[in-house]
Parts: sequence; C-alpha cells; structure tokens
Amino acid sequence: MAANLLLRDGHEVQLLERSPRSLQGRGAGIVTHEGLREVLRMAGAVVDHSLGIHVASRVVLGSDGEPLCRWNHAQILTSWGRLYTLLRAALPEAHHRLGAGVKAVTQDDAGVSAQLASGETLRADLLVAADGIRSTVRAQLLPAVQPQYAGYVAWRGVCEEAALSRFTRETLFPYFGFGLPAGEQMLGYPVAGVEDGTEAGQRRWNFVWYRPAAAGAELDALLTDADGQHYPEGITPQAVSWRHIAAVRAAARATLAPQFAEVLEKTAMPFLQPIYDLASTQLAFGRIALLGDAAFVARPHVGMGVAKAADDALALARAIAAAGATPAALQQYEALRRPAGLAVAERARQLGAGLEARPAGAAPAPPRQPEAVMRHTAIDPSLFATYPP
Repeated sequence: MAANLLLRDGHEVQLLERSPRSLQGRGAGIVTHEGLREVLRMAGAVVDHSLGIHVASRVVLGSDGEPLCRWNHAQILTSWGRLYTLLRAALPEAHHRLGAGVKAVTQDDAGVSAQLASGETLRADLLVAADGIRSTVRAQLLPAVQPQYAGYVAWRGVCEEAALSRFTRETLFPYFGFGLPAGEQMLGYPVAGVEDGTEAGQRRWNFVWYRPAAAGAELDALLTDADGQHYPEGITPQAVSWRHIAAVRAAARATLAPQFAEVLEKTAMPFLQPIYDLASTQLAFGRIALLGDAAFVARPHVGMGVAKAADDALALARAIAAAGATPAALQQYEALRRPAGLAVAERARQLGAGLEARPAGAAPAPPRQPEAVMRHTAIDPSLFATYPP
C-alpha cells in the first residue's frame, strides 16, 4: 500500500521483499472497513464485488449449535491473499524485487543506505520498514522493543464449503459467527474460495479459535513439531504436530457448537499462532520509518491489522506530500500514527484480557456477555466510541 501510494504521488519507489517467492495465497481472513477500501482505491487496486464476501449479520452459537443472539451488521470479508493480489497487480514489475532481504541500514545527512543480504547496497532519500512483527530494521533501531506473548494462541484455518454438511453451510455461511466456551473464543466467516470464487459452494470458511496457553512448557509444546524440533518464534502450518491437531479437534467436539466442530474436523491443515502485543516507542529515526506490524501489533480482536497498516501508509504518503522526502515528513507521520497505534493496541488488549492463561488456583475470568463480544469484535473504527471495550 505504501509503495503504491508513493509511486502514484510521483516518487521513485523500490519495494524490497525478503521472500524469494510471491506472497499470493498466504494469510487468512481479513475484515474490511470503509477506510481500508478507500486506501486500496487510492493505491490503484481494483475494489469491486470481487473484493470479498458480503455478510449482513452476526450470530453467537451455543454449544448445542442454536443461536444465543444475533446482530444485523453488514461487512465485506476478504482474505490477506486477495488484498495482496490486488495491490501487487497495481505495482509495476520494475518497482518490486523478490529475494531482497535487508540486512542492515545506515544513514547520513544526505540519505539512507540499505545493505541487502546479497551484499548489494541501495541508496535512497527515505527507507520505510514494513517488515512485520520480527522486523529486522526495528531490531537494529530499537533492540529493547520485543513482542510480548499475551498468554493465548489462535488456532486458524480455512475449510472448503463443499466439504461441509448442508446443516453447517446453512447455519454458518450467512453469518459472521461466534462461539464462547469458558475462557475461549471462536469466530469465523465466509471468504472467497479457490480462484476467488464467491458463489455458494465455491467459498471457504475462515476461522480463528483463541485458546489459553501458558508461557513456558505449554506454549513450547505447541510450538514443537512431531519430531521434537522447537520453533520459538512461531511454527509454520506444515510443522504443527498431528497430535496437537488431533487434540484441538477433540476439544472442538467437546466444547464448541457442532457446526464449528465440523469445520475443525474438515479443515485440511489447521495451524496456530501465538498472540503477541508490540508497541514501538518511536516510529521515525531520521530518514527511516517503521510502518504496519513493524511499528505496532494489536491483537486480532479489533480486526485492524491491515486497516491499521493502510492508515499508516496513507499518513506517511500525506506527510511526504506536505514536507517532501525528508526527516521532517517522518516526524509528522510519527506524531499522527504513534498515538493511534497505542490506542488500537490498548483496545485490543482489553478485548482479549479474558482469554489469557491464568495462574494455577487463580479465579476464572469473569463471564463475557455474548452480545457484547459480538458487537465489540472487528468493527469499523468509527464505532469504537459507540461500543467501548
């Protein structure tokens, strides 16, 4: 988004992607908001009916599969891979480099240099580090700022609509759905299927199931594959132990609505992600700026990971338009986006507080009201004041 916006403002842009392969097909579901859709349009993406699935309402299902409450709340639900495809199509090939990981950055009064892992060095007026929660650039500039584990994990996956029973298709796919076993939270919604199919029978169901897991032995076990290899910074979907997958499917059958249990059973490769908080103490460093998850990571309950990144990209482009490709522009960007990032991260922490693993003997978290969870989760930022956490 940042590369496309700046390119359309007349700047010379090079997007350096450390992956040697295209990122199409990665990621899971995304809740869109109007602000995100507007930035996508400004970035040159084609935003039309093919963006995602329109869902008119939400439902909370009890463990018996019957609705506990409903809310008419229309949204467009898409996937990270779909947004990547749209943005990648808008960026000319000459401005995009795969396999160009940044090893180190240096700067002086005249510009900034990026040393690539290949040994090549590139020079520019500004460098925008949008390299995620494990940002290489942030680690160099703010080594003390590290992701903080929140005390629970998210089991995620997508299930083909055609694999599910008629009952599950009819009672899940019209909705943004929720399940609330004690101390946990399941949610899910329909997204486009293979080749962006959005017709009935071609879609997929995207789910996220938050489950407590204490730091230490419990989390370490989840991040260890069936051969005993440990992945402390996050385990790849292919490496998740079949034993943990079998256990989470059994837990779904015991605690979730049968519709959700069927989704878990028929998802080919469920995977898990530890949930983290991250808040950078600074976003602008002379000619270098942090953007997106490299700057702030808010727990997914706000549904704003991509929307926050879009707001960052737009604020950056506007600051550069006003002050030029200068350190002063990055200071303007930080003044706008650091308070906003802190506010979103705090709201997300409040929404997820009841899901954290609790010490042995501690009192259980207070029960949550199903309607409140349904109305607070992944809503448009314009509604935050209406629905405080």
